[in-house]
Amino acid sequence: MKKQQTREKEDTDIEVANDSVVVEDIESVIEVSALESYLNEHGLLNIRTLDPSIKVDLKYASTDNFTKTILYDSLSNVYLHPQAAEKLIKAQTLLKDYDNNLFLLIYDAARPMSVQKKMYAVVQNTPYHAYVANPSRTGMHNYGMAVDLTICTVEGLPLDMGTPFDYFGAAAGINKEDELVSKGVLTTEQVVNRRLLRRVMTEAGFIAIRGEWWHFNASTLEYAKNNIPLIE
Repeated sequence: MKKQQTREKEDTDIEVANDSVVVEDIESVIEVSALESYLNEHGLLNIRTLDPSIKVDLKYASTDNFTKTILYDSLSNVYLHPQAAEKLIKAQTLLKDYDNNLFLLIYDAARPMSVQKKMYAVVQNTPYHAYVANPSRTGMHNYGMAVDLTICTVEGLPLDMGTPFDYFGAAAGINKEDELVSKGVLTTEQVVNRRLLRRVMTEAGFIAIRGEWWHFNASTLEYAKNNIPLIE
């Protein structure tokens, strides 16, 4: 009889433990949805709901980024302003028309100012501080009008672009690619892959920037400042 009572207590402990896990899971879901609810309320669109074929690897939601810090601790989906989202869907269509086995793979998109401030604080007194915009000067990500991305295979493997995402160096730039090939810094295949990405993105209405092969703006910064609400 004593053994049975002990067993019943163990069962109760297990039930309580399981209940605790459930509560923690629920709290986690609430925390994750809070920021996403804010983005939804401010008119930004979840790209996965618009086109599930677009792949997502949100770098700042993990430690797999140059800061080695989780900056999006309550965000797992990618959001953009409707104008940028429309262009991104068009770019995916253009890419699929070129090769049905290739997909856009998003690394970053809308970035609230709260995250920008956290990122800026993390890189202070590091070699990366010059590469992160001061929060006092808003950037295109802060309006949901910029996207960082690459092209990947059906298995989710990124095409070789010559450098990783967020590589800080001349090899990440797009304005001297032929010269970099001649010097052996980049290969012809890597440049072909980059140009395919630029082709589908610019034909969809995005603007490439010189220093980062992965970054595309959906408008000018002046237009965004005058017409698009800042994401706090």
